[in-house]
Amino acid sequence: MTPDLRQLRYFVAVAEESSFTRAATRLMIAQQSLSQQINALERILGAKLFDRDSRGTRLTDTGALFLPEARAVLDRADEAVAVVRRAVRGEIGRLRLAFLSTTANHLLPPVVRVVREQLPGLELATEETAIGPLVEGLFNGRYDLAFTRPPQVPGLAARTLATEQVCIVLPEEHPLAGRDELTLPELADERWVMTPRSSWEPWHRVFDEKFHAAGFIPEIVARDTSVQGLLGLVAAGVGITRLGWSAHNLRRTGVVFVPLTGEFTATEMVWLPDNSSPTLRRVLDAVTELAATTDLTTTG
Repeated sequence: MTPDLRQLRYFVAVAEESSFTRAATRLMIAQQSLSQQINALERILGAKLFDRDSRGTRLTDTGALFLPEARAVLDRADEAVAVVRRAVRGEIGRLRLAFLSTTANHLLPPVVRVVREQLPGLELATEETAIGPLVEGLFNGRYDLAFTRPPQVPGLAARTLATEQVCIVLPEEHPLAGRDELTLPELADERWVMTPRSSWEPWHRVFDEKFHAAGFIPEIVARDTSVQGLLGLVAAGVGITRLGWSAHNLRRTGVVFVPLTGEFTATEMVWLPDNSSPTLRRVLDAVTELAATTDLTTTG
């Protein structure tokens, strides 16, 4: 049979007070109950822990050896309780974050910074990825929270963090590169470079609707899975593309970003709605507060 924590606390109190009477007062229990618990502890251990005589209560040699061990057990129990309470408050744990490749450059630094400042006990794992693996990773549990662009698929909770201008990206020498803004119908005769349709069908359905509303089907002459690749193709004069303004940080030469009139794109946090992790809730609140006070399309 093993002593319980209550008995250990009673033992330590008697040892520290050198008195059953004072220990009972400190513990706010009847002295008789205290004596019964210490007797029970001694029976469990098969050893006498205290000597009691007219001069008071003193630890036996065995009791003196047991005291630091009992304190260590109680301290460890208190630490375990503290860990659980911190976990319940969302202050500690591990959270896996995914960043869409087009958002990682400007979004990852401020997000990680604010989470580390507010939740220093939290372990963060970050990963940059494409949209398909990002969504799949949320559903299969690889990621707890992701930062991406809409539209998504059913079954995900989302919160908008920032909205930015959609731009047409042109080679520097393009005749339209000096314009303050452009409309999509003006670009009907241009050659385009785009991501593969298979990279994320919901995005391409939106693009199709935009092109249809503008009255043309784009001539797509090249495709690349990465924003950096698309920018490189534009800089090489292969074609033009459309990207959020924040992508201009990825390439400073060879291309020009011209706002596309009336078009904007959002950056969102997405997660599984049935994820009840207190840590996730704390991070959602921290990043939401950050987004309310910071332009997350220009940070980094």
